[in-house]
Amino acid sequence: MRHFVFLLLLSLVFSCSPAKKYVEGSKHWEKEISELVSDSKTYPSESILFIGSSSIRLWDNIEKDMAPYPVIKRGFGGSNLKDVIVYEDRLVNPHSFRAVVVFVANDITGGKEDATPKEVFERYKLLVKSIRKEHKKEPIFWVQITPTESRWKVWDKIQEANTLIKNYTEKNKNLYYIETAEAFLGPDGKPIPAYFRADKLHLTQQGYDLWSGLIKASLNQHLK
Repeated sequence: MRHFVFLLLLSLVFSCSPAKKYVEGSKHWEKEISELVSDSKTYPSESILFIGSSSIRLWDNIEKDMAPYPVIKRGFGGSNLKDVIVYEDRLVNPHSFRAVVVFVANDITGGKEDATPKEVFERYKLLVKSIRKEHKKEPIFWVQITPTESRWKVWDKIQEANTLIKNYTEKNKNLYYIETAEAFLGPDGKPIPAYFRADKLHLTQQGYDLWSGLIKASLNQHLK
C-alpha cells in the first residue's frame, strides 16, 4: 500500500515538471531507492554526496578513499540520468552537504534505447536544475563517463555527451567537470584491461584506486 501511495504522489509531483515523462520508466527502482533512503545515519554537513549508477554503488572503499571528506553514498546500479532525476528529491534534498558528485554512465550503452549525446546533456541540465531548487550554491561535480571496452563502439557518442557537459560546466558557477578518461587509456588509445573486471565495464580495485585519486584531486582543488 505504501508503495502504491508513493508512486501516486511521485506522479503528482512530476505532473507539472519537465521530468514527468521519466517517471513511468523509473518505477522499477522504487525498492532499491527505499532501501537507500531508509539509512538512518546522521551525516555531517561537510559531507560529499555521491549519486549515480553502479560505479558508485559498487565503490566499497569510498569512505576510506575519500577521507578526510565524510561521504554520503547514494548509487543505484544500472541507473541512467532519467532515473536519477526522478529520485533526486529523495536522494539529494534530505541532506546537507558540502558538494555533490555525479557519475551516471548508462544513457549511452550501444542499445536500442540509447539517448543521443544532446539528450544526455539536456538530462544533466535538468538534474542540475532539480538539485538547485533546494541547494542553490553547493558545488556540483560531473565525473566524466569512463571509456570501457564493453561500450567502446559508442565511445565517440559518449565523448560527445561528455564534451557538451564539460562546456556547460565551464560557463556556469559552482559546476565542475572531473577529467578521468585519459588515465584509463593505454598507449594504443584503448581502455587498459587491468582497470576493469571480467565484464569489461565495472572497475577493479586498481581501477577504483585510480578513479578515486582523480576525483579526490578535483575536490581538493575546488573545495578550498
